[in-house]
Amino acid sequence: MNALARIFASPQGIVFFVAVLFALVLGLINPAFFTPATLIDLARNGLVTGIFALGVMMVLASGGIDVSHTAIGAFAMYATMKIVLGIDLDLPIIAYFVIAAVIGAGLGLINGVLIGGLGLNTLIVTLGTLSFFRGALLTFLGTTYITSVPREVINFSRTILIRIENAVGQMVSLPASFLVLVAVTIVLAIIMNFTVFGRKVYAIGGSEEAAQRIGIRIKRVKVMIYVIAGAIAGLAGMTHVTLSRMANPFDLVGMELNVIAAVVLGGARITGGHGTVLGTLLGVFVITMINTTLLMAGVPSYWQKFVIGCLIIVGTGLPIVIDRLARHRQRMKRPLEAG
Repeated sequence: MNALARIFASPQGIVFFVAVLFALVLGLINPAFFTPATLIDLARNGLVTGIFALGVMMVLASGGIDVSHTAIGAFAMYATMKIVLGIDLDLPIIAYFVIAAVIGAGLGLINGVLIGGLGLNTLIVTLGTLSFFRGALLTFLGTTYITSVPREVINFSRTILIRIENAVGQMVSLPASFLVLVAVTIVLAIIMNFTVFGRKVYAIGGSEEAAQRIGIRIKRVKVMIYVIAGAIAGLAGMTHVTLSRMANPFDLVGMELNVIAAVVLGGARITGGHGTVLGTLLGVFVITMINTTLLMAGVPSYWQKFVIGCLIIVGTGLPIVIDRLARHRQRMKRPLEAG
């Protein structure tokens, strides 16, 4: 019982329990679910969502919210392809990701200046920049699909880490793009858990007034948060290009609900001060598992949105309920201990 109580005491434990329970139900319905091929397929399907979610987690931990991340990713990936094809140079694949990250960081800087520098509301600003970035992409960069991507992108997309046959004889593979998610996960985990900057992010999310009293430069930290989140969104956009082998300016935008649902389900709170890399990845796993299985079962898309909406409500409300129950138990114990 104590072990079970410890599991439910943390958002990550709750998400892990939900993931295991959902997997058990799917396994009973379809025994082929418990195969390595299924895990590889889920990892591939949640790759771009996972990268986006890590950036959004940092923003939520600071007490903000970013709904412009998909527009930043779409702008960065399309602009990167236009730049590389325009200069016609043979660049290593890492250069593509660097260019996309720099473009994403530049767009994130706009969010950071408006939110951190001018003190504007995060939701209003990112809603505005979502439309602004998307409009700028379609107006100034183009609306045509770029299908003739450079050979470096094609070669990278063909690089496979793991290839395995599933239960019906189809080959399932994990692309090298998975390494981008691994790299972002490691770097962000180090930033959030082992650096002064990470502690400042949580401190601002917990209480801006308290953070200011201990000498944290809130404006500067907020600007850096959105710059880093923008760079991560740029990497997600470039990863999407390597998976699809084309640059479609209409892609990515519309994923915001899934990304935010994964982050919230992973333990981050809109009020700030909470959120972990591990919890976020677990949230992405659950969201990807639900979407993939519903799609395979032929469930209409509006039912998928219904389920995701329910998960956002549960993920937002459950931690609050748990906190209130914990505080109530403490209040009940005090009179007993005093007596």
